[in-house]
Amino acid sequence: MKILVTGTAGFIGHFTALRLLAMGHSVVGLDNINDYYDVNLKYGRLAEAGFAREQVQPGQLVQSVKHANYQFIQASLEDRETLNGLFTEHKFDAVCNLAAQAGVRYSLENPHAYIDANVFGFMNILEACRHNGVKNLSFASSSSVYGLNETMPFSTSHNVDHPVSLYAATKKSNELMAHTYAHLYGIQCTGLRFFTVYGPWGRPDMAPFIFTKAAFNGDTIKVFNHGNMQRDFTYIDDIVEGVVRVIENPCHANPNWSGKTPSPDSSSAPYKIYNIGNNNTVKLMDFIQAVEAATGVEINKEFLPIQPGDVVATYADVSDLERDMDYKPNTSVQEGMRRTVAWYRNFYNI
Repeated sequence: MKILVTGTAGFIGHFTALRLLAMGHSVVGLDNINDYYDVNLKYGRLAEAGFAREQVQPGQLVQSVKHANYQFIQASLEDRETLNGLFTEHKFDAVCNLAAQAGVRYSLENPHAYIDANVFGFMNILEACRHNGVKNLSFASSSSVYGLNETMPFSTSHNVDHPVSLYAATKKSNELMAHTYAHLYGIQCTGLRFFTVYGPWGRPDMAPFIFTKAAFNGDTIKVFNHGNMQRDFTYIDDIVEGVVRVIENPCHANPNWSGKTPSPDSSSAPYKIYNIGNNNTVKLMDFIQAVEAATGVEINKEFLPIQPGDVVATYADVSDLERDMDYKPNTSVQEGMRRTVAWYRNFYNI
């Protein structure tokens, strides 16, 4: 297939593109390379994929020197004209939308960035799919949509009407928008709720990266809710495996779905929501110990109250992913952090 993957200078998008290429697909990558976090990391991922920094220019489609079937363009989802031109030219068989304005706490400081990228941008993706005959769309949602839900593990059959951050609200809106286009235009829309993704080339605003950096720099980490937090930490390879299986197996309408007892995770339209998590919630203090074991350093800690927008725990029920895709993530945090720290040492010459 020829596949558009958005967010390919980002963490999950980078690895998804490389995996699709290894499977024999052709990929066009798109990313606006914004400065939400260190752009050197984004350009580093692109260089790893065969795109030199000086080669990448806004609005110009460039060819990877490492992969014959990989092209990249620097552009924003909000740039409707560029996006439409890309769809018209390339006649994509599938689209995987992983681009977004990420981060829960940053959404408290810069809310408009989330509406621009995550709502207006996703609208442009849906419209481009509609007008160019693309019927296979997968997109990133987030475990943050579960919000105030305290029923564990989180199931896609649960109600998600109580988000506690604007970021989560934009991800829930993506799911609703996708369902509308599945219903109206028959686009096969699959949403993927990711659970705390980490690994080599990971995001520097996420705890695994922050903790690793602190260990090597001798910094003090902030441990929120006094350490009484739990997360379903999911290793990048496990996430990507789930993503590519969904791309290659687009969803269909659920023949058993009923409007009288409507389950929120499927529909009479070709629409499906999956969790992709490790199905194993880990106490924050245990995760910190895994980082300390991998780095060989005891990290200085400052214990603080919970932050606005944070949820106390996440834990993914992945039974439908296992049933439909014959797949379940299984990398332990100890093994995942060992690989992550090895990459960090190499990238930062430690």
